[in-house]
Amino acid sequence: MQSLFNLVWHDGKLFGHAWTNREIIWNLIGWTGQAVFFSRFFVQWYATEKKKQVVVPQAFWWLSLIGSLIMLLFALFYDRHWVVIFSYAFTWIPYIRSLMIHRRHKAAQQVCAACGQKSPPQANYCPNCGGKLD
Repeated sequence: MQSLFNLVWHDGKLFGHAWTNREIIWNLIGWTGQAVFFSRFFVQWYATEKKKQVVVPQAFWWLSLIGSLIMLLFALFYDRHWVVIFSYAFTWIPYIRSLMIHRRHKAAQQVCAACGQKSPPQANYCPNCGGKLD
């Protein structure tokens, strides 16, 4: 057990690296970005399991956008590695586009006069009660 501890913490260094306050802060930012970005998979998985069909909820796109922007900040201001910077430099484009499409689709939904449920914009009949939509 002591040898395992020595691998992790040795001569005042964590994993062989002396951490400064700046490094600790930027590593926390980097790990936060990774955690936010990774959490989107659990959101998508939960939504898919709940509906029993593949679903990409709006929260997936928000987590994608926020996580990738945090990772871009980490790459630009701390890591400064061009591969990492390029990896996150343009990912926000499809995330924002997906959020725009989601917003337009939600705004175009029809409300059934008979039961008050929202229906897809292209629907002719309410999937909840079967009533004719205007």
